[in-house]
Amino acid sequence: MPDGRFGLETIRALLARLGDPHLRLPPVFHVAGTNGKGSTCAFLRAMLEAEGYKVHATISPHLVRYNERIRLAGKLIEDDRLADLLAEVLDLGADLNPSFFEVTIAAAFAEFARVQADVCVIEVGLGGRFDATNALEQPAVCGIAALGLDHERFLLAPEDGVPQVPLERIAFEKAGIAKPGVPLVTQQYDLGMTKAVLDQAMRAGARPALRGLDWFAEVGERVAYRDKHGALDLPLPALAGPHQAENAALAVAMIRHQSLVAVSENSIRTGLAAAKWPARLQRLSAGPLIGSREVWLDGGHNPSAGTALAQHFTGQRFHLIIGMLANKDPAALTSPLAANAASIQPYRCRRTNGIRPKPLAPQLSPILTFQAPSPPCPMTACPC
Repeated sequence: MPDGRFGLETIRALLARLGDPHLRLPPVFHVAGTNGKGSTCAFLRAMLEAEGYKVHATISPHLVRYNERIRLAGKLIEDDRLADLLAEVLDLGADLNPSFFEVTIAAAFAEFARVQADVCVIEVGLGGRFDATNALEQPAVCGIAALGLDHERFLLAPEDGVPQVPLERIAFEKAGIAKPGVPLVTQQYDLGMTKAVLDQAMRAGARPALRGLDWFAEVGERVAYRDKHGALDLPLPALAGPHQAENAALAVAMIRHQSLVAVSENSIRTGLAAAKWPARLQRLSAGPLIGSREVWLDGGHNPSAGTALAQHFTGQRFHLIIGMLANKDPAALTSPLAANAASIQPYRCRRTNGIRPKPLAPQLSPILTFQAPSPPCPMTACPC
């Protein structure tokens, strides 16, 4: 987002020049949150596809290829079509100075309206209230995953008439996706954050469905889910980490609190086992890169992610290799993981504004043994 610009005016103007494709989409599942929204989208897509539906999806950020941001009826958009689509959007919006994300969402919505599918899964990029995806007017259901501190520069920018407590402000921003008459399905938050969500829901005329009040999920060896429609005894999802069962439960609740797209219990179970979401507690396969060592890859970069990783690796000893953008706080991961880390090795990709290992050393030396920094990333097309 260009500095100093908040609002939906630009994305709405760009979509208008494209013929308002966001008004001609199949039923939309719209997901916000600090952590877990991408995983929730992965579970939703897997469950919907298990039912036989063709699913459009847009996610952010991409992991390796930009094409990952636009999935058409289950398949990533082809390079040639993507190039033509982006050229179309950039030409139409040249005088609007749209942001990178606004161009991406306009392109995705335009193609989603042109290519036949049964349902859309849309992941919010940043926040919710002013996110480009919030140009959507009548989704089938909205969902909010786990909440925590991240992107404070944007989400905590001074403004009158908004909550002043940081986490309550975050909840307020995420709940800005609420729409009139649309179910707003949420995880369970503390009292202040819940009030911020409910205030936004009331202001929008949405129908809140809160975990712990309207739906329940107990996670152990299995997931015991229940709501007004009845109870489900579900297996744990294939994705690693106890937090993924929480994300899966939110996906189940979103499906069961909307009425436009029917999904069977069997498809829910199949989706739990089939969902894939790379670089989220992903154990790498043995091969030339890592040999037979146990290596895990995760894209976490905020305190909530650090806590989830620490919970997963409780009682285990490991070496931590970390690379982050300079606008992130590495302590978000190093602090909760320090008790189990044998060493840490910072890694800076030269093609991004990454943390520099040398200034990081004093911060880490009281915590654990500091390893010599790795060389800059040698890749010619770095996916970072």
